[in-house]
Amino acid sequence: MEGLQFVWRGSPSLLEQQEIFTHTMDRYSYCTPSHVSFSNRSGFYWNGVAVFPEPPPDGVYPNMSEPVTPTNIHLYAEALVANVKQRAAWFRTPHVLWPWGCDKQFFNASVQFDNMDPLLEYINNRTAEYGVSVRYATLRDYFQALHAFNTTWAIRDHHDFLPYSSEPQQAWTGFYTSRSTLKGLARQASTMLYAGESMFTRYMWPEPHGTMDPTWALQQLQQLRWAVSEVKSLEGLNKGPVGYFASVYNPLAWKITTIVTLTVAFPNVSVTDELGHPVSAQIQNSTKDPLAYDLLILATIPGLSYRHYKVRRTCGDQADTGKPAAPMASTLKYSLKLRNQTSQGGRFLVPVTNDCYTLLFDQETNMLHSIQERQSNHTVLMTQEFLEYHANGDVKQGPISDNYLFAPNDTAEPAWEAVGMEMVVGQLATDIRQYFYRCSPGSPRPLQGSGDCQCPPAYSCLLAPGLLYEGRSLSQAPQHSLLCPAPRNITDRDYIYAIRSRLAHVHPSPSGELLCQRIEQQYRVGPLELNREAILRTSSDLNSQKILYSDNNGYQMQQRPYKAFKSNPIARNYYPMVQSAFIEDDKSRLVLLAERAHGVSSQESGQVEVREAWLPSHGPNSMARGTEGPQMILQVMLHRRLWNNLDWDLNYNLTLNDTSVVHSELWLLLGSKPIAAALRPRSGVALQHRPVVLFRELTDGEAPVHRPKNPQAVALPPNLHLQILSIPGWKYSRNHAQQLKNLRRGHQKKPQVNLQRVLLRLHHLYEEGEDPTLSQPVTVDLKVALQGLGSVVAVEERSLTGTWDKQMLRRWHWRTKTGHLRGYPTSRPESPGDTIITVYPKEIRTFFIYFQQ
Repeated sequence: MEGLQFVWRGSPSLLEQQEIFTHTMDRYSYCTPSHVSFSNRSGFYWNGVAVFPEPPPDGVYPNMSEPVTPTNIHLYAEALVANVKQRAAWFRTPHVLWPWGCDKQFFNASVQFDNMDPLLEYINNRTAEYGVSVRYATLRDYFQALHAFNTTWAIRDHHDFLPYSSEPQQAWTGFYTSRSTLKGLARQASTMLYAGESMFTRYMWPEPHGTMDPTWALQQLQQLRWAVSEVKSLEGLNKGPVGYFASVYNPLAWKITTIVTLTVAFPNVSVTDELGHPVSAQIQNSTKDPLAYDLLILATIPGLSYRHYKVRRTCGDQADTGKPAAPMASTLKYSLKLRNQTSQGGRFLVPVTNDCYTLLFDQETNMLHSIQERQSNHTVLMTQEFLEYHANGDVKQGPISDNYLFAPNDTAEPAWEAVGMEMVVGQLATDIRQYFYRCSPGSPRPLQGSGDCQCPPAYSCLLAPGLLYEGRSLSQAPQHSLLCPAPRNITDRDYIYAIRSRLAHVHPSPSGELLCQRIEQQYRVGPLELNREAILRTSSDLNSQKILYSDNNGYQMQQRPYKAFKSNPIARNYYPMVQSAFIEDDKSRLVLLAERAHGVSSQESGQVEVREAWLPSHGPNSMARGTEGPQMILQVMLHRRLWNNLDWDLNYNLTLNDTSVVHSELWLLLGSKPIAAALRPRSGVALQHRPVVLFRELTDGEAPVHRPKNPQAVALPPNLHLQILSIPGWKYSRNHAQQLKNLRRGHQKKPQVNLQRVLLRLHHLYEEGEDPTLSQPVTVDLKVALQGLGSVVAVEERSLTGTWDKQMLRRWHWRTKTGHLRGYPTSRPESPGDTIITVYPKEIRTFFIYFQQ
């Protein structure tokens, strides 16, 4: 019981600098008791449960408790006091935190207070009788009372409390992935806001350079700040323009080299930059629109800067301006391969190579076979496939999955019967596109696990254009072996799952390092059948000892050892992956980076798999036999579609009958532990904050585009992330306490626009000891780092959110048990207003910056 209250040191790098007193809710939950015996409704909820979007026609909300009256007030008081005394057994001090309300409560707070006020007064007038006194309190009031008690508290390290299981068969691990499309949309909107904030700041400083009204722009940003909920994307193009003009903005404070992908309406184009120079580019068939093309442009962009590109339509190999046309990538198609197909003889491996990796694909299965990390010359056997968990939808038949809970019936089953593959090979990048087909409901199913679909005699199966069966035409294929994904003709769109892997052919220069050392993968998942939960399974021969690492907050990694639970072990070994996850052994670390939140798990198959693998050796014709080892499985949940008949889920739309198609993205990094440790934090930020493309059409009569003004770049050290650069825009008191008093008294005036103050937040990306160089404290002169914005005249350090003046903050220090490390010293070398600052590992510091007018 004493373990429910402790001092939590959330960062192994900062330790006591980031410690916080923590109260964990006891077995009585975070709610008021939901039932009292004398009421014909429930608990202490007098305004019922919120109903959206409109209230009930009769004005009576469900689950509304009986009002407090002189007749029943003593019954309410006795029930409240009894519950308080029960909870008190879980507390170390006489101060008991008693939560009032629950989910969807207090939407009409006046009804609550009309009943609570007389009840509290009744109890306090009988303190001697009941042995308790009660008062309204905020969390600050409660913690302040505990702090004044001056007891000694235990310390908990940085580990979290996940996964959470309320019952043996109720693991709350489904919500990591639920509503994946919405999760992606929210992350995209947040990313656009991040870029928009710095773009507006760059527009204003060192001087406005355009006709945009700053007040109007600030109002648009303010709306997005309040509701980061929706973004619009370019779905298709008008087919008539002669070209396009694209401005590409890098929202990061580092110089980056990346590939920008534009969708264009024609295959013959030339690309020039703002100086009229030709630009490295590649054009290929689009994966989104069969009538359009993807134009890949290699872009190197300084921090917080733009590059501008003109894309002109050409008639042949040369543009009308004499500029060379972007080369068209060549497409290689491979015949359709059935699942569980046995290999005859040695495997034929197709290599895809850049300066950092060699990817090997098995031509007899169309599956990824292995990845060689070229710097260490170490090869990891690896394959990827899609599987589905089947979920129960009837509460009478056992545990159910819903928006929150994950309760699979059994282990995941393969969700495909055959896979097709094509490689799009170009100068800038090679795309490997894998399409996973399966038999549709009502069509023939695989026989005896062979992967073949048995076709009825009168059944006609037609393969997609360009896809052959075992290299033979349809007439040459044996009837019993034909793949029958559906009782109709197949097209290239008749697949539920797809992977597009991209390997960039870029030398690992200082700015191109991240691009070379990542494998970009995009996934298409859905629509799923009902009560299916889809995962991407990556199997490798890494001997990770059943240990997974993942983050739950995009900030730091947590070790997740596999736990052999007696009940529900699959669901209870799933963990959140907000930004990244990895597994490793003595030689290599495999890292996954995500652009939206997922659930992730590493579960061993329990078998030793012998792979008769043929790996390329030093010569083009020499081969070396692979070795056997444990098959370690890394599973990422990508999508969920569920329905059940639980009343609670039906009432609150938690069944998750999501029929959408999910398009998510993961980046894979592979290397030795030092290399992968250095790459992971920076690559995660690069995935989250990719360049923003502003795109418009050109017309025939359009005047030449003048070279746009590009402000001076802003550059930070590689271990320091510019977490925000923003003009908050609104004046408010520098004294936050006074600001709150004014709000309570109704004295708050309409906020005035203030365009002079810039909010800056810096985040050290690395943990202490994670990298010998990048994990060191970093000292920055803000005058120098921000000179691209103007001349810094004043620096004011603020609290994390910018709300409080740092000099006014007085952190509480809690008495703790001895014997723990203390972390970095609390004193900072810089004095207030100093522009030279030091940021320690995992530290986040926030400032107001004032520039010379």
